[in-house]
Amino acid sequence: MARRTRAARAPVGLDAMLASKEMIVVCGSGGTGKTTLSAALGAMAATRLGARVLVLTVDPARRLATALGLGSAAIGGATPGSEVRVDPVLLAAADPSSTAATSSRGELWMAMLDTKAGWDDLIRRHAPDAALREQVLANPLYQNITGRFVHSHDYLAMERLHELHASGRFDLVIIDTPPSRNALDLLDAPGRMKEFFGSRLLRWLTVPYRSRLFTVASKPFYQVADRVLGSRFLQDIAEFFILFQTMEKGFVARADEVERLLVDPRTAFVVVSTLEAAPAYEAGFLARELQRRGMHLGAVLLNRTLSPDLRTPAAARAARDLRSRVDDPAFVAEMAAAAGVESGDARTVLTEVSERFHDVAVVASREAERRAELESIGALTVSAPALARDVADLASLVELGRHLLDAR
Repeated sequence: MARRTRAARAPVGLDAMLASKEMIVVCGSGGTGKTTLSAALGAMAATRLGARVLVLTVDPARRLATALGLGSAAIGGATPGSEVRVDPVLLAAADPSSTAATSSRGELWMAMLDTKAGWDDLIRRHAPDAALREQVLANPLYQNITGRFVHSHDYLAMERLHELHASGRFDLVIIDTPPSRNALDLLDAPGRMKEFFGSRLLRWLTVPYRSRLFTVASKPFYQVADRVLGSRFLQDIAEFFILFQTMEKGFVARADEVERLLVDPRTAFVVVSTLEAAPAYEAGFLARELQRRGMHLGAVLLNRTLSPDLRTPAAARAARDLRSRVDDPAFVAEMAAAAGVESGDARTVLTEVSERFHDVAVVASREAERRAELESIGALTVSAPALARDVADLASLVELGRHLLDAR
């Protein structure tokens, strides 16, 4: 499918961003709902804009994965990391507000980032010949070492993003970034890979085995290490990294391409946060750092927010009025009948709600202050409410997406 090449403009809404970008990188602190919001944006781009969308996610919640068709794919019948199309009939039914024209054209695809398959693909892509490729893949240390590279998931996510963008198979690719204690690890992953190939560690491991001349000082060290760690332990590691070094040119060239893609005007970053103190601070820092690095900050999405109506004088008066009427048996009986519960249970709930309202209103005021701080960054800021039910199926996912697109 032809790729869009329109120049990026400051979005007036999320719909404009979804229509004008080819890559959207969703990032933020862990536990803020990045996966769910990534999928919701993808569903909206497919049903409202008629786009062919892929959402690449990392370890989605079991119920969400099942709702999107990823659960069965992970068990069997699909290659790890492969794209799975969300049932178009179910997707169209989940968003009845979309027009027939856009829902019939739009496609929503999902894929999970698979670390093992990702590393295998990298080796196949960068190995200079088939013999070396098989040597690396067969190396007994390969699976153990690559799986333990620091920030391995971050680098693989960026590699996969580049691969999908270059394929041109999708109008829009949305990547749900790996959870990280430092959200900037993702942005630094390509540069970190380039640094690794020039690192002292790599030279220390490989130089002694590249040279036939062992110094008097170094040879006893390796002999002692072999006795302590096992026969040929260091040599096996060195031989693996010597093989790995032969692929340096391909890895470094790709890392350069990924870094260019991150600042491409067709790529937008979306920062996801809640309005709790720690995630909001992290989101503000990340958003400003993205701007400092010349990357396009498309939006800040605030998840599970309280309604601003809780801060109004009218809401406070309603809470006081409710508390005064809790002692009225006729009022309590009327509420209990409407809810289909016992009067005693209704009175307990009404009392708790009215007395706790002040605490909730204070939290809502603090959320408003943190939102204002994030809005001062200058990016589009959109709030997603805490839904009354878990986002565990397509219908609730689309409902969340509608809240995002319709927010002003």
